[in-house]
Amino acid sequence: MDVTEPQVILASGSPRRRELLGNLGVAFRVVVSGEPEDSPEIDPARLAAELATLKARAVAALHPDAVIIAADTVVAVDGQLLGKPTDAAENRAFLAALSGRTHQVITGVAVQSAAGLSCEVERTDVTFRPLTAQEIAYYAGTGEGLDKAGGYGIQSVGMGLVSGIQGDYSNVVGFPLTLVARLLRAAGVPVWGELNSADFAAQPVGVSPA
Repeated sequence: MDVTEPQVILASGSPRRRELLGNLGVAFRVVVSGEPEDSPEIDPARLAAELATLKARAVAALHPDAVIIAADTVVAVDGQLLGKPTDAAENRAFLAALSGRTHQVITGVAVQSAAGLSCEVERTDVTFRPLTAQEIAYYAGTGEGLDKAGGYGIQSVGMGLVSGIQGDYSNVVGFPLTLVARLLRAAGVPVWGELNSADFAAQPVGVSPA
């Protein structure tokens, strides 16, 4: 890394987020925040922003000179939050709730730097095709959805559940790259070797954490 560039820390143990951040050409290391992913907040966007902010601040307290990036993804259908299923039975229940319907994948991204905290939210609408009981049982049995909000992952076996998507695909994987790139560049971190690019000028939905 160029010595003039700030040190970047990803406050997440997610292998998917590590891979996606690496795709932006950003040198970073991982420090997991250890913050509990629970809150009384029931609004999906505010919840995602709140949890991402907690993670970023927790790691920033230990590494005040670094740029910290954290994220939290929630899934909601008709306003009902679906977290990470605790077991295969709950995973089946989540898939049944999503079958044949459109749900929202909402990720809060928080970046803490010397300039302060920036936190925004990205939303993607995902539609599942109607699923049979056998399909639900089969997918839940793979275990792929147990560590993922909503109980599925779009980037692997779970892509066969999806009939349509409106919005940022990388957000459904758990790390909306357009938003991530813009927030990092605003914090002085080059993405693909540049600090500014029209490619990342779009403004996603913003939510200020409480």
